Amino acid sequence: MSQDGAAVDWPRSIYQTFKDAKISLVSYVPDGGHKQLIAHCHADKEMRTVSLTTEQDGIGLASGAWLGGQRSAMLLQSSGVGNCINALSLINNCRFPFLMLATMRGDFGETNNWQMAMGQATPTVLSAIGMVCFRVEKAEDVEETVQAATNMAFLAQQSVAVLLSQRLIGAKVFK
Repeated sequence: MSQDGAAVDWPRSIYQTFKDAKISLVSYVPDGGHKQLIAHCHADKEMRTVSLTTEQDGIGLASGAWLGGQRSAMLLQSSGVGNCINALSLINNCRFPFLMLATMRGDFGETNNWQMAMGQATPTVLSAIGMVCFRVEKAEDVEETVQAATNMAFLAQQSVAVLLSQRLIGAKVFK
């Protein structure tokens, strides 16, 4: 909740941060945690959205966008981070700016055992390959964190991941 008691619409604040940063390409693997953000990006006629078949395809897409003079962001779930590790060497070796937003699984309140390993490993794995990682637990911290990550990615030309925790997006319950 924000200070005035109204719920913070964090997907819209991320979308607005993307607009302000002139991000014109958003790639994603369909995910319930990113559903509203993806809808905002789809509705914007000035923003191109690309649904990925597999997460690592977003690395090549982001690299090509940067070489073509565009800024991009990639949306995925933490379980897909493992699919990207080898492809992220392109970003690391070529020093491309890169912005990733990962909805977390395998943390707060997780009930699906299959999500635990990669969810727990995501911050460590991304840090080990040189990505700057920020974790967001509360809606009121999303805008500031995504703005900082966007600035670091595109102004300091860094590889940055924002990890949107299950405390923020809500844990899925499987019985």
